Amino acid sequence: MYSPPPSSTSTRCDSKERIDNTNGSQLRLYQVWQGRNRFYLGGRLVFGPDIRALFLTLFLILFPVALFCAFVSRELINAFPHRFGYLIMAISLLFSVFIVVLLLLTSGTNPGIVPRNAHPPDTDDECDTSSISTSCLGSQTGPISLPPMKNVTVNGIVVKVKYCKTCMLYRPPRCSHCSICDNCIERFDHHCPWVGQCIGKRNYRYFFMFVSSTNFLSLYVFAFCWVNIKKIMDAHNCNIWSAFFKSPASGILIMYTFVVSWFLGGLTAFHLYLIITNQTTYENYRYRYERKMNPFNLGCARNFNEIFCTGVPSSRIDFRAHVQLDRSLSFNTLSYLGGATTNSDMHKMKNFDEEVGRRQGVDDCKETDSRIKTIGGGVDRCEK
Repeated sequence: MYSPPPSSTSTRCDSKERIDNTNGSQLRLYQVWQGRNRFYLGGRLVFGPDIRALFLTLFLILFPVALFCAFVSRELINAFPHRFGYLIMAISLLFSVFIVVLLLLTSGTNPGIVPRNAHPPDTDDECDTSSISTSCLGSQTGPISLPPMKNVTVNGIVVKVKYCKTCMLYRPPRCSHCSICDNCIERFDHHCPWVGQCIGKRNYRYFFMFVSSTNFLSLYVFAFCWVNIKKIMDAHNCNIWSAFFKSPASGILIMYTFVVSWFLGGLTAFHLYLIITNQTTYENYRYRYERKMNPFNLGCARNFNEIFCTGVPSSRIDFRAHVQLDRSLSFNTLSYLGGATTNSDMHKMKNFDEEVGRRQGVDDCKETDSRIKTIGGGVDRCEK
């Protein structure tokens, strides 16, 4: 009688155990998130898809400061008594560090991403955003019967909220879907290309402080470059053009900071107006275009307090939370990954394919063993 080798049974059992252990493989939410965000430090930092814009912004801030410290500040150190020139340089350096921190907070903070729904809401559900599931797996198509809008009352004024087919939810008031990041953002203001991130409920304060602080630094450099030019004119008894030739760095920085201050100053003033009236950039355009009243305006003092005197709202999504991926839902999983358009997605799909291949190999082994048993049974009957 032929009998299969005893080692094959243990091999099959070990393979089956490995498959059972990996069938409910755990990944963190940021590893399978459907939006176009970039995650770093294990999902602790959430950047937009155009994160490379950060390097350009850092260069436009730090290079002029380096030029100011290397050339203009050195001349001011010699021009001012009692080491006052060192204080001028130190203030510019400290303020630059403060601005870089604000830039990273603006760009690396979750701006207020709304959790995607696993399934479309029922047609009789109210627009209660607190009951939306934080799961990010499932179908991406909703039933046709869902109404495209619902009415929500805010401060006694009826506001229409739209249904988002991508996130499969009725957006909360002041929420909009960013086509660049592919997420619904609470209190959506705009997507800023200079920081590579959406500006929303959780990072708007950082954004305003970044813009206003950068404007202040620009004016600071602008002012002390003129001070340096005046010192050169007094020391050499020359006109302004001769002073520019003696300190070309001052002339370059004066022209650069003049242009930057006009841009940043206008942006700062515009957002101060938005804060006082409790609007976002998106709402300012929409309400003005549709000639609607702003239902969120609570008065100048309360509007200002809402932005600067309250804590940063907690994130509605824990991107480091573990999620279960059922390997039996292969098509849903592949659809969830969104088509392997990045190296990260390719790596996820490769690991999935390898796991499916191992499972298929064990199934083939089981089928072969079944055939061997059939043959062995036939041999026994012949011997009898």
